[in-house]
Amino acid sequence: MTAGELVLPEARTRRRRATKAGKQLHAGPVTYVALVVFALVSLAPLVWTAIAASRTDRRLAQAPPPLWFGGNLFKNLQAAWDQAGLGTAMFNSLIVAGTITVSTVVFSTLAGFAFAKLRFRFSGLLLLLTIGTMMIPPQLAVVPLYLWMSDLGWSNQLQTVILPSLVTAFGTFFMRQYLVQALPTELIEAARVDGASSLRIVWHVVFPAARPAMAVLGLLTFVFAWNDFLWPIIALNQQNPTVQVALNALGTGYVPDQAVIMAGALLGTLPLLIAFLLFGKQIVGGIMQGAIKG
Repeated sequence: MTAGELVLPEARTRRRRATKAGKQLHAGPVTYVALVVFALVSLAPLVWTAIAASRTDRRLAQAPPPLWFGGNLFKNLQAAWDQAGLGTAMFNSLIVAGTITVSTVVFSTLAGFAFAKLRFRFSGLLLLLTIGTMMIPPQLAVVPLYLWMSDLGWSNQLQTVILPSLVTAFGTFFMRQYLVQALPTELIEAARVDGASSLRIVWHVVFPAARPAMAVLGLLTFVFAWNDFLWPIIALNQQNPTVQVALNALGTGYVPDQAVIMAGALLGTLPLLIAFLLFGKQIVGGIMQGAIKG
């Protein structure tokens, strides 16, 4: 067998592999079944919350539990809204979660850009210290943080919840890891050669390149800030609550109404579902783009 005869099968094999690589992969029946099962398992808690919110407390106490919706949904939603004062709580949570989300995304992007592309003294040490703060349990900071806020005279005010969360170590590390791959150093150098200032580089180069990761970080931060319970329940009271603090009032009393509690939990979850429906496409696209760049 000659050398040409040996090379020919290898070339054919490479062409076949290239052809297969260019084709779009199609999912099989097993894949669809697995995805449907995972989707049902993921949606089960939310569906059960809606079912329980549409029933009476007496029906929820019976066995077997109800597996379909009842006729008391709007009645229970109105009761939860009135008893917990969810109108004020929703407004407060939007202010707290929105402010924390915007500030975290902006400041984390700036800090991540500095750690990823700028050279300055002790950058490695500062990055290690920033990551190291993620290892400290947040419960350890509750007492000194409360004393600090009391000294400032901010007890039971929203800025008590907002100020400690304006920037996070996770957000800084997340944006740093993304910008290392997504933002070419040559692009920054070219902007500097053209005479762009640091602020203009951040606005016209860094932010557009970091937009997918900023969308992902924004959603994660908004969900965390909206669902945060430990620090708000300590720092705020029932006269100026967030959603989670207000929902805590539904569980008090001699015999808590479980259907009303479920209705309140459903109301507290709706803004998160709306946010994901509105920005889910951009967020998933940002995750996929980050995975491809990585």
